[in-house]
Amino acid sequence: MEYISLDSIPHFADCSPLVTGLGYVLVDLKVVPQNGSIKVTAVITKPAGDSGAVGVNDCARVHRALLPRLEAVLDSQDIYMEVASPGMERLIKNPAEFALFTGRYVRVWDSQITDWVAGKIISSDDQSITLELVGDGVTEQPVQVQPAEVSTIPYQRISKAKLLQLGG
Repeated sequence: MEYISLDSIPHFADCSPLVTGLGYVLVDLKVVPQNGSIKVTAVITKPAGDSGAVGVNDCARVHRALLPRLEAVLDSQDIYMEVASPGMERLIKNPAEFALFTGRYVRVWDSQITDWVAGKIISSDDQSITLELVGDGVTEQPVQVQPAEVSTIPYQRISKAKLLQLGG
């Protein structure tokens, strides 16, 4: 997987502080011109440590605040915008997202061992992710490895990654 800084995503830096001010975290932002209008897709989550799910009211709140900002930044009144949660099992395409999900569970396909590795995200940077390992990475309810084993996996070895809804 190739690490792409979130701030290098067009308009992400313009929108992220507003979303953070509302008590959420901006995970992804796509701005696509489409037939004379602009389609915007924003994905939000709750901050690390907040185990609550993002609901319809959360998405509506962010939509109401974010739309005027995007109209000003994009200099357009013809914007179609969707705001969504990451979903129960989000596919992670950019390793920069791992930092946003610290404390949550993920499973990654490690090309070195050619198998899934599952664990709780302890930390991540622009080179690798550190996981507290659980189970075999495939089961829906992993069993905690005793004692807790920690593994650091460089992004170049990760070919797929998926956020899991298991505990924290």
